[in-house]
Amino acid sequence: MSSSIIEKKVLKGGEFLIKDSLHQEMFIPEEFNEEQLMVKETVRTFVEQDIMPITDRIEKLEEGLIPSRLDIFASLGLLGTHMPEEYGGSHLGYITNTLIGEEVGPSGSFSVSYNAHTGIGMLPILYYGTEDQKRKYLPKLITGELKASYCLTEPSSGSDALAAKSTAVLNAEGTHYILNGQKMWITNAGFADLFTVFAQVDGNKFTGFLLEKGLEGFTLGAEEKKLGIKGSSTRQVFMENVKVPVENLLGEIGKGHLIAFNVLNTGRFKLGASCLGGCKKILDVSIKYAIEREQFKKPIASFGAIKYKLAEQAIRTFVTETATYRTAQLIQESEEELAAAGADFATSKRDAAEEYAIECSIIKIIGSETLDYVVDEAVQIYGGMGYSEEGAIARAYRDSRINRIFEGTNEINRMVILSTILKNAMKGELDLMTPGMEVQNELINGSTTGGTFTGDYRAEETAVSNFKKILIMLLGSAAQQAMGGKLDLKSEQEILINMADIIIEIFNAESTLMRVQKIAENHPDKNIIPYNAILSTYLHDASGRVTKQATDAIASFISPDLQPGFISGLRKYIKYPLQNVKENRRKIADTLIEAGEYCF
Repeated sequence: MSSSIIEKKVLKGGEFLIKDSLHQEMFIPEEFNEEQLMVKETVRTFVEQDIMPITDRIEKLEEGLIPSRLDIFASLGLLGTHMPEEYGGSHLGYITNTLIGEEVGPSGSFSVSYNAHTGIGMLPILYYGTEDQKRKYLPKLITGELKASYCLTEPSSGSDALAAKSTAVLNAEGTHYILNGQKMWITNAGFADLFTVFAQVDGNKFTGFLLEKGLEGFTLGAEEKKLGIKGSSTRQVFMENVKVPVENLLGEIGKGHLIAFNVLNTGRFKLGASCLGGCKKILDVSIKYAIEREQFKKPIASFGAIKYKLAEQAIRTFVTETATYRTAQLIQESEEELAAAGADFATSKRDAAEEYAIECSIIKIIGSETLDYVVDEAVQIYGGMGYSEEGAIARAYRDSRINRIFEGTNEINRMVILSTILKNAMKGELDLMTPGMEVQNELINGSTTGGTFTGDYRAEETAVSNFKKILIMLLGSAAQQAMGGKLDLKSEQEILINMADIIIEIFNAESTLMRVQKIAENHPDKNIIPYNAILSTYLHDASGRVTKQATDAIASFISPDLQPGFISGLRKYIKYPLQNVKENRRKIADTLIEAGEYCF
């Protein structure tokens, strides 16, 4: 037991693909402590009392309204929960901060402003600011006296952020940088006091700067008219010979990419957590409406087609929640280990998030895509009322869509997952060779690696293990061809997406399995039947999705003469027993209907 625990503590980013984790050691939401539950209730009360009643006013961009809500949130001590005490923060753990992000999620446009302020607005200063910059800005950002914004995107550089054309030239006196350029889609721009801006020093050195509101030549465009999140301020930023003091250079010249990329890791995770909160809220109202709405003299919740929708909403939400808090625990433990090894507060937070860049991208993807599914089915459950702007569902539907674009598109994040795994493997930080040889030997000789699973969840443990083997089989061949010059993976985005989706399924399936195992062992007060139904239904469907993605990849880059062998290997590993998913979903839906809300 002790050796396994030690192994878990050093589990690095992406190692879930090649190492087993102990479910006994994984944090699950059923185990929030008293302090965390109090924080949760505080944030939920704020959203219900200070945001929901004025949503229409927020949507109309009433001047000063969002900033006033940020001030209230600050007065509750909730803008600095991820900041060190020396600057006025309260330094709560990553899991608690995740819970705050989740509970803010249902607040729509406010959650966008909150995440921009506390994430991409404050973290660049914490991670890369000088001590003077931290002392000047962080305390006021924590109290809400200053509001923050982040200026990266330009008209000609979105996903390719480093291709920015904004320029910064040091003046002859060496006292100021002169900035020229244009930024767009800048959240909080209409009321922000402090802007993190990226520009090319001498035309080719991507660098960060801190610009204060009111600088001459620094102007804003009109508020953008958007599909959703209409209550969040989004404007263009224009810079015409803006003089920025040299002491407001952020980080090192030419190292702006480090700021952009490392801040995005946390931004992606925070976005996924907020999407999770949105999922739960929309699922709650979907359940209530399905119970109240009658057709053919029956509540529509009694119909199988509606039960399917409610159950699938719940399954995807449960899986997303589980993966989110598993990742939060990994990052929190990494922060603690780094701090114990002597790293300062900022370094430990930055490096821990960077270590789990793969997992952060996964959470961003599944959070945004689950929320899109949940709100889409909510519209269907509500019918005509779901399409009416008189209710909240249409707004949620519109608000949700941006999340697959924010913080790097989901396509870019899928590329990040694969590129990071391959990069870590090439650097020797992720040993894909050993499991690759084991899988190859297993397929050639018919032997079995990894032992035989026992216990109530042996079929599920076997399925997850086999998903990993399928991925290793494909990754090994792709890497071999790439090294031999036969496959240019950078230009084969479809194949990368195939494998990224398998990786996502592995993380989701393993996380869900471990949570259900832990509930079964440690929480006898809970009826395990619907949890088992969630797990087995998810694995049944995941088997089909993994088969589809793997088959597409095999057809795309494996030569025809070798394809039969790969398909045979795929069939060897896809053997999860057939599940009665209809009955499973009915059990899940009946549990939701009886509770009258999302209850898992």
